[in-house]
Amino acid sequence: MRALYAGPKPSETRVKPTRWLGTALSVLALILDVVTARAADMPTPREADWVVKDFKFHTGETVPELRLHYTTLGEPEGEPVLILHGTGQSGTAMLNPIFAGELFGPGQALDAARYYIILPDAIGAGQSSRPSDGLRMKFPVYNYDDMVEAQHRLISEHLGIRHLRLVLGNSMGGMQTWMWAGKYPDMMDVAVPMASLPTAMSGRNWILRRMLTESIRTDPEWMGGRYTKQPRSLHFASVFYGMATSGGSQGLFKRAPTREAADALLAQSLAKPVAEDANDFLYQWESSADYDPSPGLGRIKATVLAINSTDDERNPPELGVLDAEVRRIAHGRVFMIPGGPDTFGHATTFYARFWKKNLAELMESAPRLGVEPRPGPVTGAGAAR
Repeated sequence: MRALYAGPKPSETRVKPTRWLGTALSVLALILDVVTARAADMPTPREADWVVKDFKFHTGETVPELRLHYTTLGEPEGEPVLILHGTGQSGTAMLNPIFAGELFGPGQALDAARYYIILPDAIGAGQSSRPSDGLRMKFPVYNYDDMVEAQHRLISEHLGIRHLRLVLGNSMGGMQTWMWAGKYPDMMDVAVPMASLPTAMSGRNWILRRMLTESIRTDPEWMGGRYTKQPRSLHFASVFYGMATSGGSQGLFKRAPTREAADALLAQSLAKPVAEDANDFLYQWESSADYDPSPGLGRIKATVLAINSTDDERNPPELGVLDAEVRRIAHGRVFMIPGGPDTFGHATTFYARFWKKNLAELMESAPRLGVEPRPGPVTGAGAAR
């Protein structure tokens, strides 16, 4: 239950700059070749939708049909693994080479030939039902409880899975992993929440989320959600929020060591086209307002490995919150990735190379709390894409 610090130590060997650069480029090319080859060996992802009839939200509001989109890798006969994405992402975002390429290939920690990997799109994200489908600000207000409830119904009712080998999530997905472990303690063997804390929103994390949402709500171009073009505040606020809360102090200094370099980095981000919808964006960020899994931590039965980084701007380790809360879990521990010039602050945990060895060891050693038959999807309940 104590925090573990691990990671490569800076080398004391000095080489000539030209030799170092050539060696570094060769090593990088080799790494990219290996990652690409392993990603190519992964099974083809399968996408599908499941429609929940008369889904009831925590507010009491209901929708006649709630579409839940999801992606799977591997066969249903494999050990089921649930992977949860971050805010503004979708399940397919986890198929990135820096994540899936390090985990889902042959012989890797979550080899898709052994595991049945499930990547759902949360309510309001990806291709699941969301405000931009047409309801705009009349879409029911949802929170993390609604998201987790929908994920659980997808897993248990549609896919027919009663027990998961692993639930793993990053950022928002990490927060939802804490909720899964406390709300459904008999549902999983292993829980790996990353880039998150098992406590209510507070401090800088919540204040800067308010900055995001208030920037849009006070923008005349938002028009109460009835805009005809995306309000400019959406892009401006999201770019500066990303710079302020992700990247790491040392990492950003390495990538932008001068004012000119920082301006260039910022200009590059601002030049990218707007990919989000303002109403979807508001719902996604405001859904964390009442997040607080702390009351359920004592009920957790799974083996828990909480993974954070020391340079996480949203979840700073100096608060002491993570270690204190993990002590309440019977089989819980913390792995803290040391921040440095080559880490990325809050985004560090998305790079699976920093923790894949720890996960591989955990998957082999963690006890199985229960094994249930998996009959597969309910007939006619979803359409493969």
